[in-house]
Amino acid sequence: MALHAELHRHLGGSVVPRILWRYLEQNSSELISRFTEYSTFEEYYTGKRNTLDEYLELHTLVESVQIVETLPYFIYRLIRGAYIFENLAYLELRYTPYLRTPDTFNQSQRIEKMAEIVDIVGKASQISEYPVITSQILCMHSRLPYEVNKAIIDLAAQNKHYVCAVDIAGGDIYYRERLEEWISLYDYALSLGLNTTGHLYETSNGCYPELLPYLRRIGHGIQIPLLYPELLPDLAKHQQCLEVCPTTYIKTGTLQDISKLKTVFDLCFANGVDIAICTDNAGLHNMRLPFEYENLLTHNIINFQQLQACQDAAFRHAFAWPHSQGPASLLNGLLNPKL
Repeated sequence: MALHAELHRHLGGSVVPRILWRYLEQNSSELISRFTEYSTFEEYYTGKRNTLDEYLELHTLVESVQIVETLPYFIYRLIRGAYIFENLAYLELRYTPYLRTPDTFNQSQRIEKMAEIVDIVGKASQISEYPVITSQILCMHSRLPYEVNKAIIDLAAQNKHYVCAVDIAGGDIYYRERLEEWISLYDYALSLGLNTTGHLYETSNGCYPELLPYLRRIGHGIQIPLLYPELLPDLAKHQQCLEVCPTTYIKTGTLQDISKLKTVFDLCFANGVDIAICTDNAGLHNMRLPFEYENLLTHNIINFQQLQACQDAAFRHAFAWPHSQGPASLLNGLLNPKL
């Protein structure tokens, strides 16, 4: 049995449509009142959007119900599905804790409440019957003020037993006007010994070379091989891994055809840049990680040898994987002790 690592999955976008529908039926009927039946809700929830901004608006629907009282409900089902249907051995969940706090609180109260969110997510993710190694990535947000984003970094540093890295999310077009601020925040995170990743070079609006030196991994990064391939040797030199999420680029309208990703993989392999294949928002896409693999193979974007290289890279670049080897080597040792 192959075991996989998922390095880029959002907590908000991870809820599969059927589970969200059942929850809303029982608890928040007003949020689904405009849908006559489940099929129309699923079509809306998983449908293709025209822009990244339009796509990101879907997160607000889930964020509004992922609160202190309900997070264990959603996380249990998330981990169960990841273990049973995806064969995940390792999962990094990313989210903005501030957006899970009550919007009736003032900013200071919401910042203080974030610690409880991180603790709940951490404890709820440890499920003995579904032994997946999990860790959290806390996302700064492009539409949140500096004080909140700095508090998110401080919270990550104070909870390294649950948190493995910080990220920036919320729409890459908005980074430019506050670029010096993001640089200072990432520099601060590194000074605290935190790992870093960031939504960068996902779209043509998100190309900020100034931020690259501050990232251990790059969230998406597909525009580097597509538009700026001259940057690839430097990424290889610094061992920066791309977190490529194939279905996302079709859902957001970033790419019209998945075949465009062949250039991404070919150039990265040619230049020695690692890629981890990820789902991003498995629930919004109705997509499991093994199906991402299958789609890339079916469309002749990668071959089986390259797929194995990407799977190995995912464990090698996992921020909180506790072993020096991937699970295949560990299983071989258990099942074939003479090897």
